[in-house]
Amino acid sequence: MGSWRLYAAVVAGGFRRYATYRAATFAGVFTNTVFGVILVYTYLALWDEKPHLGGYDQAQAVTYVWLGQCLYSTLAIQGGGAEKDVIERIRTGEIAVDLYRPADLQLWWLASDLGRALFQLIGRGVIPFVFGALFFPMALPTDVMSWAALLVALALAMVVSFGIRYLAALSVFWLMDGMGIMQGVMITGVFCSGIVFPLNAFPGVLGDIVRALPWAAQLQMPADVLMGETDPFGAYAFQATWAVVLLAAGRLLQSAATRRVVVQGG
Repeated sequence: MGSWRLYAAVVAGGFRRYATYRAATFAGVFTNTVFGVILVYTYLALWDEKPHLGGYDQAQAVTYVWLGQCLYSTLAIQGGGAEKDVIERIRTGEIAVDLYRPADLQLWWLASDLGRALFQLIGRGVIPFVFGALFFPMALPTDVMSWAALLVALALAMVVSFGIRYLAALSVFWLMDGMGIMQGVMITGVFCSGIVFPLNAFPGVLGDIVRALPWAAQLQMPADVLMGETDPFGAYAFQATWAVVLLAAGRLLQSAATRRVVVQGG
């Protein structure tokens, strides 16, 4: 029980840390809302030409846009979550101190990132989503169970997002510089997550590939769960599978990195 209280405290600490950046939060809400409006009108023009693109009607396409704006910072689509701190601590050598904590390194940073994600969802994501619902036609469910199903999908999306970024951060043990890997995370996140364009609308083999990758668990799965376009349990299975795979891979890489630290540190 004590360990769970520890990680709950880390989650709360991550939440409080980002809650102090009020000006940045306000700017983020404004930016996400403006970009949401731009994307909505772009989508509406595109869906006028190609109705039911990707299996969505216009209201669903608009819903997809605003959910994406809600989750953009929540899931750190372009990076900027716990992996940023991990990379910096590897670069400075402070990661060695983390290894002496009476806590699991991976779970510690997962808890910290979940705290960050929860704040970004509430503080930066909800307002643009509500704005979209008030001023644009959206395909939103009216039953509580659909919203509850979305919350489960969002929780799994947060874990998958962390798993991707944690693996990228750990690679700095060997690369010794995080700039290149974070640029890769940024580019891949934007393209493969569907934040710009729904993965369901990607054609042919390319669509099959991107929908099978872990980034599809971040936005595409929650969007389809929200709009009733997929079986929630099938979406959960996809997300949970990638979460387990990514966390297991992170565990293996962390173990190899820890041995590297021990060898270098004597």
